[in-house]
Amino acid sequence: MDISNMSEESNKLGPISAVGIVSSLTKIPDGYYAVTQTTDGSDADLWKDGLFKSKVTRYLCFSRKTEPEVVVDMKLIDIKDPLPESFTLVQETLDKKEAAMRKRRLCVKMSTREAAETAVCDIQITAKSKYQLVNYTCVGEINNMGIWYRMGDVPRSLSSQQTRSAPKTDALYSTIRIAISRPQYQQENSGIYTMSALDDVPFMVSEKFHVKPQQMQQVNLMGITIKSLAEIEEEVSRGCNARLPPPLAQNAKQTVLGCN
Repeated sequence: MDISNMSEESNKLGPISAVGIVSSLTKIPDGYYAVTQTTDGSDADLWKDGLFKSKVTRYLCFSRKTEPEVVVDMKLIDIKDPLPESFTLVQETLDKKEAAMRKRRLCVKMSTREAAETAVCDIQITAKSKYQLVNYTCVGEINNMGIWYRMGDVPRSLSSQQTRSAPKTDALYSTIRIAISRPQYQQENSGIYTMSALDDVPFMVSEKFHVKPQQMQQVNLMGITIKSLAEIEEEVSRGCNARLPPPLAQNAKQTVLGCN
């Protein structure tokens, strides 16, 4: 098999959403693909040993169905090792619910499709130490065979792309707003006056709002007559003149405020 061509073809494959083990190639679930051969054409049975021929078989299989979650990592651990954090154990076969493996255990890590930037997109099995697959990661070895996987980008729908880009737009707007206001803030703190577009523009009250004292009308509010300053001074002047002798009346008009 041409390893370089296999690597190029895997780039076109979608993300894997499930990984399992089957005991029979005739009972592969719908939508699953079984890895039946190694990259050099040998049998990819994960249960067999090198000395005795067993009637028990185990084949790795996977699905690329569009599901809410995708596989983002895989590990092959010893049977006595603790399960890695955030990983799920492939414990039983999909067809007969029997033990998936012996001596070793396959674990997978899942992530929501929306949260994952990359995911496992291809799985290959090689004869032990015979091939080093380019751009693939080795999960581990079992029965003189190596399990490898390749990562790929998770395709995005138009709606999810718009959702992801919205926060970036808001962040850009905030950055622009801060960039505009920051120089003015720094200049104010440093004592430098920043001229605005309204500086040196005179503000005046329109003449139509001006009211001359002579034009004010008397207002009678609850028996109280409101008069202008000129009217008050005129009444005071007349009152003073009525009480003073004639020679002093003329001077009283000029000294209204001195009247007791």
